[in-house]
Amino acid sequence: MKHESNVVSAKSLAGRAVRLADLLGYQEGALVSRTIVDHKTGTVTLFAFDQGQGLSEHTAPYDALVYLLNGEMEIAVSGKPMRVKEGEMVIMPAGEPHVLRAVEQKKMVLVMVRS
Repeated sequence: MKHESNVVSAKSLAGRAVRLADLLGYQEGALVSRTIVDHKTGTVTLFAFDQGQGLSEHTAPYDALVYLLNGEMEIAVSGKPMRVKEGEMVIMPAGEPHVLRAVEQKKMVLVMVRS
């Protein structure tokens, strides 16, 4: 799996309306990410998953919220699988194992809350 990451300055986005899904594109066979906000209290990161791409099971020390901008995704939190669709969100509690896999090409926003 190829994973590319880059950061967009929150300052460059401040004070204007922006379509999040337009801030990054898909790459064949890859997971692409772009950090929008990166503070010690939390982050906001956009992800574009090609079909079948995902994140293997892992835990995070902080609560995280996933919001699907488009597409469909399989997410399991603490072994409980669910199918998440465009416009839906899932909260993944700190310390709980979770796994994500794109059923089709999709984009999502991940909000990590560190405090």
